Amino acid sequence: MKDTLFFTGYPGFLASDLVSQIIQERKAQLAHIYLLVLPHEKTNAANKLARFQKEHQLDDALFSIVVGDITKENLAIEEKIRAEIKNTVTHVFHLAAIYDLAVEERLAESVNVTGTKNINDFVQDLNKLKRYIYFSTAYVSGNREGRIYEHELSKGQAFRNHYERTKYDAEVAVQAIMEDVPTTIIRPGIVKGHAQTGKTIKFDGLYFMLNMYDKLRWLPFIPLLQTGASPEGNFVSSDYLIRGTTFLAFDPIGEGKVYHLTDPKPYRMDALQTMLMENYLGKKPRGKLAVKWMQYALSFSSVRKYLQVEKEALDYFTVHSSYDATEAQRDLAKGEIYCQDLSDTIDAMINFYDKYKHDSTKQLKIK
Repeated sequence: MKDTLFFTGYPGFLASDLVSQIIQERKAQLAHIYLLVLPHEKTNAANKLARFQKEHQLDDALFSIVVGDITKENLAIEEKIRAEIKNTVTHVFHLAAIYDLAVEERLAESVNVTGTKNINDFVQDLNKLKRYIYFSTAYVSGNREGRIYEHELSKGQAFRNHYERTKYDAEVAVQAIMEDVPTTIIRPGIVKGHAQTGKTIKFDGLYFMLNMYDKLRWLPFIPLLQTGASPEGNFVSSDYLIRGTTFLAFDPIGEGKVYHLTDPKPYRMDALQTMLMENYLGKKPRGKLAVKWMQYALSFSSVRKYLQVEKEALDYFTVHSSYDATEAQRDLAKGEIYCQDLSDTIDAMINFYDKYKHDSTKQLKIK
């Protein structure tokens, strides 16, 4: 029997790339793909899908755009369509979430927690489900330090922001149904653009440093942001995440497991700063500035907006967490999928950033 897929998070970057990767690898095994989109995203999603279908010469009948909302009961899907989905869908990919580190609590709770609980109810009502793939984050570990393993979740951690806390609560809810639902949980590191093309749709995470360097390039020197020993910075290219998820979602090896799709050989934050500054500005950092002083500066909205940096991003300069990815590395080796060394992806990342840094649709709206 061919597979029928259901996605949340379309037309977002990761959901769109995941659909593309699955079609590239498994087109012959697909019966249909449902894409859940918010009402205000319907036109945008339809236009993007039409371009994608034309580019890849895909039959219109392969896709259905389903208008709905994960924060609503029954996902606010029309009853007739819901009944159709109930008897056909084999794989559910839940990517919809609020990823902004500066998100306000009520919105994060509604989308990340309530939304995921509603998806949990949805998947348990499907008659032909083979796999539920849930996108969590490695940072459900919160402020824990030291080595963090894939089988761990609740360790009494606190959280640096509402994003982390709500993604943790959401994963707790997903893990609670894993005994009854064939589930794969994906915990990515901080996602950057494609390793070869540099393509991304938003400049956050590692790109905040590029935003800062771009604004401060006129200075005679730029110091390292550092307080004590430099922690690891765990960044992964989007194509590694997408290829890894595609393999783990369909191979039997992925059922019932939690995976850190993180960099198994991450660089420390001081090395990353040096790497980015040398490649983007052609200069090395000089001196050091305590992270707390930059956090103070970013407590002013005018500074945040000028530098295009969220204050919450600096919290990741201070917690010494190391993400063990043994299970992911072992299982992905079966599919010959390996994480690229980040240094090999920097040129493509910077070239793409430099070309599109003035594109307001790619920059976060900093408050």
